[in-house]
Amino acid sequence: MKLFLTRLFGLRPHELVLVLPLGLILWSNSLAVQISYIASVSGFLNKVGVNQFLLVSIITYLIILGILSLKSLIIDRLSRVNLMGGMTFSFAMIFVLLRLLFVFKFPDWLNYSFFYLLAELQWLFFPLIFWIFANSIFNMAEAKRLFPLIAAWGFLGKLLGIGIATIAPGVFATLGVEPEELILINVLFYLFSYILVKVFLSSTQFHDQTLYQPESVQDTLTECFNFIQEVPSFQFLTWSILIFSACDILIEFRFYDISDNAFSSLGEYQTFYGLYRLGMTLLSFAIQTFLTGRILTYFNLKDTFLIMPFTMLTALILLLIYPNLVGGVGAILLARLSWDTIDESARKSFQALVPEERRGRVSIFMDGYLLAVGTILGSGVAGIVILFRHVLPFSAFYGYIGIGILTAFFGIWSIFQMRVVYENSLLNWRLTRRSKAKSVLDKLNI
Repeated sequence: MKLFLTRLFGLRPHELVLVLPLGLILWSNSLAVQISYIASVSGFLNKVGVNQFLLVSIITYLIILGILSLKSLIIDRLSRVNLMGGMTFSFAMIFVLLRLLFVFKFPDWLNYSFFYLLAELQWLFFPLIFWIFANSIFNMAEAKRLFPLIAAWGFLGKLLGIGIATIAPGVFATLGVEPEELILINVLFYLFSYILVKVFLSSTQFHDQTLYQPESVQDTLTECFNFIQEVPSFQFLTWSILIFSACDILIEFRFYDISDNAFSSLGEYQTFYGLYRLGMTLLSFAIQTFLTGRILTYFNLKDTFLIMPFTMLTALILLLIYPNLVGGVGAILLARLSWDTIDESARKSFQALVPEERRGRVSIFMDGYLLAVGTILGSGVAGIVILFRHVLPFSAFYGYIGIGILTAFFGIWSIFQMRVVYENSLLNWRLTRRSKAKSVLDKLNI
């Protein structure tokens, strides 16, 4: 069996015992993430209400900002195995705690808010630790060859998790099982991941135990601010990320508002939301597989950044023209598919211009801090408009979607400005790699 799997995936003899456990761990988390998102969002909207989602979103991303700020203290001062094992076991125990909250009838707003926070942490924090752990095991040549195979397990887990969460309401209703029992599936898969770490990966040899030098949050942010301020193209791209993160949460909130009104029961909404995430996943996979690479190859990198702003603007306008379920689904598909596929790949390619000694900090700032701050700002805008909806001469969604449209135009302007300064920014000293001493043999052009 081992020989068959080694030949099937093109692995070397010693790699299967590393790739298979890592793939299963990523598979387990991807599965659990989908269950958490679908169950928490569905339950929150049905039991608590859509308007309260804005407050939960703000609190969640404030916590995420705190975790991002403390990441260096967590990641750099613990061994990779202890960190990975501790994280998987902690998630299992936290989901046990969540199940107990439901058992002892704690308020729905608390239970489902906590559930949603866990979903966001699973999505953001687990992959951060996981890929640092994997990078410590493999060198660069091995990573390029093996990481796509490991990542494929994540996609399979994502599909299975969506499937489980989508069919669970009907199956549980037939069996007379409480919907909250779905949480125990997450417990089982994180305990399974913990066993994989301890049994198969605890004795692994790591080629680099200190990937980053520990530094304070202030040092990290200062370095990022200085870099972005002195490289004009990154400065304008930063504004666009902040703006469109805010626009994205406005679109998402409007989608939740429309869809929540279209379904009366928790089971119906959970099935619908699961089907939506399934469609989103399959479309994202198709775009990433067949379109993204071709677009990035055919167009200049700076030109690909125009796709997402105009798509996001179109999605916002669509919500105004068609304020129904079809318009809501169409808008969020337009926004998310462009943001999570083509634009994300373009951002990652653009960040490759940053020297390695700065790339990690700049990437986390752009893809972590800015996303969180933009989401908080967008949620705050929508919340203020809804708070004063009684004095508005029109429906509240016209107010916050209208603000989103006006803001999107500023984001489009930022992208055009980024394109203007793109070539000159490539010559900026901040994008210069630190020179390293080379031997005579290194300088030979072989």
